[in-house]
Amino acid sequence: MDVEVRIQATPLDALAETAPVYAGKSSVGGVVSFIGLVRNLNEGDAITGMTLEHYPGMTEKALVEIASEARSRWNLIDAIIIHRVGPMSPNDRIVFVAAASVHRKEAFLACEYMITTL
Repeated sequence: MDVEVRIQATPLDALAETAPVYAGKSSVGGVVSFIGLVRNLNEGDAITGMTLEHYPGMTEKALVEIASEARSRWNLIDAIIIHRVGPMSPNDRIVFVAAASVHRKEAFLACEYMITTL
């Protein structure tokens, strides 16, 4: 099974990121994905933007651990976690998580695990 993790400053294109999760993999029966967005409120306070920083190497390692744990719990064909860093505004896509499996239940459970753990 493939597991891809990526940290990027560029905007996320969820549709483009979903295709490689199942393309050419005829055993995939379901792909479940989650797109996280920057909200315009944080604990009741209005925000106009935010900047996320990360520790290169350390962040990727943590994401790989999350995806690998999902792989060990569920029979996945593919999985991906992409997280943005840098300046973002409300409604920008901040995170994308997807899981592909033969049956939808495993994809749902794995996707929920990955985003909840993240």
